[in-house]
Amino acid sequence: MSSIYKHTKVDFIILLYMVFVITVTLYPFLNVVAKSFNDPIDTVKGGVHIIPRVFTLQNYIGLFEAGSNLPIAFRTSVLRTVIGAFSGVLCCAMFAFVLSRKDFIFRRSFTIFLVVTMYVGGGMIPEYLLIRNLGLINNFLVYILPGLINAFNVIVIRAYMDTIPFSLQESAKIDGANDISIFFRIIIPLCKPVLATIALFIAVGQWNSWFDTYLYARNTTNLSTLQYELMKVLDSAQAVAAQDIYSQGLRAARRNPEAIKMAITVIATVPILMIYPFLQKYFVSGITIGAVKE
Repeated sequence: MSSIYKHTKVDFIILLYMVFVITVTLYPFLNVVAKSFNDPIDTVKGGVHIIPRVFTLQNYIGLFEAGSNLPIAFRTSVLRTVIGAFSGVLCCAMFAFVLSRKDFIFRRSFTIFLVVTMYVGGGMIPEYLLIRNLGLINNFLVYILPGLINAFNVIVIRAYMDTIPFSLQESAKIDGANDISIFFRIIIPLCKPVLATIALFIAVGQWNSWFDTYLYARNTTNLSTLQYELMKVLDSAQAVAAQDIYSQGLRAARRNPEAIKMAITVIATVPILMIYPFLQKYFVSGITIGAVKE
């Protein structure tokens, strides 16, 4: 009886701890959502936690009114995220596959060269000149081509591939498979967990990126991204609010940049959060389930 009581007490403590962890984890996001749906004037007073005190859609309405190009920018962001993630994962995986091959005599030299690029860069001006000389200014490919190969992603994927028994590739070659068949029919299926993780890294980076739009495509409406448009709306709201507060006082809080920032955070965060449930199962799956072990 005492043993049952002891286990019940331990389970209760663990439950309280997990509830505390979940609360601490979710509170910041719930607080942002609550403030995004709360009246801007009321938000200035403070005290808004996880439930809007004065519910309103004015923050979102004002955001879409100020950003007339948001639908086009949203489409561009989705396209660059999907295409960039797919092409980036494919190219990094192919590069990693070559480096993971034990029969590739230059694997060490290429690996050293790859690591060096993580610490040494040309800088913003040479990069801009290169992009301009390649004809990528005001071109959608400027979102895709410069980020096809990422040294960190290649190293992570290569480390994952190194744990796959090389005997799988040797047995496939005996059966007549070439390198392309081995890569797509053996390596890729076994690397789903790491590829899903890298795809998520690239997708988040593509979705949140706005500075490349500012540098290379700010004069082309059809190439403007969601994050860049939201950044412009926030800058405009802050400038207008600062001017109005100086001349009108508290009445200018109706244009509270903090409330607009919360609405921007929700709009920019929710779409990328919808990807997590589809990739989560790969994070915990094994690497060579059912494969031959060495």
